[in-house]
Amino acid sequence: MSIEKQELINRNFLNVFNEESFREVLSEADFNTYKQARKEIHIHKGQLLFEEDQNPNGVYFIKVGTVKLSKSGVYGKDQILRFINEGDLIGYRSLVIGENFQAKAEAMSEVTVVFVPADVFLHMLKVDSNLSFAMLQKIAYELGESSNTVTYLAQKTVRERLAEVLLLLEQKLGTDPEGFIKIALTREEVANLIGTATESAIRLISEFKSDQLIETEGRHIKILNHEKLIKLGHVNI
Repeated sequence: MSIEKQELINRNFLNVFNEESFREVLSEADFNTYKQARKEIHIHKGQLLFEEDQNPNGVYFIKVGTVKLSKSGVYGKDQILRFINEGDLIGYRSLVIGENFQAKAEAMSEVTVVFVPADVFLHMLKVDSNLSFAMLQKIAYELGESSNTVTYLAQKTVRERLAEVLLLLEQKLGTDPEGFIKIALTREEVANLIGTATESAIRLISEFKSDQLIETEGRHIKILNHEKLIKLGHVNI
């Protein structure tokens, strides 16, 4: 999916998931219920927002920071599913279909979220058609992304996957003033994202540096040559 389309979906969601929109659309009673029920929660880097198999009791809007969603594999090794940045919502899929969380959410930085209880959020979906449509768009987008991930893991080489992951991380999370992607990843986490051994990820990162595709500073990575990475990863951006 193009950056423009993704940004449009994000804007559509943020245009309806905010206090001003709720005040205009919801009844006075429903809006007051939302205001009284919502809670702002702060968690530190490394802490869990929720755990795998936990019963969902609401949804979480990321106000500040980045959260990592990961799932335990067959042998107990965590598989990173995706990163959620500020301005996004998590927890709604399990809540809407009535199952326990299928992944855990871990803070990758200092994180502030707005928690909306399950009964309040589900009622808002029923009475606010704009919110319902925006959520439908988000779910459709994430379904497409999951399909792309299956294809990318099955058909691309590890080198191609690393190129694509770095571009997508920069697109999703942005960069700091020096141009480094706004997340610090261990080499094991990079290996996890591209489906390879840690040793292979270390070797590939070293090769990318030698080819002047990227620059690293500890756990931070800066893309130096976007065009070559796009060609290498066969990425449509």
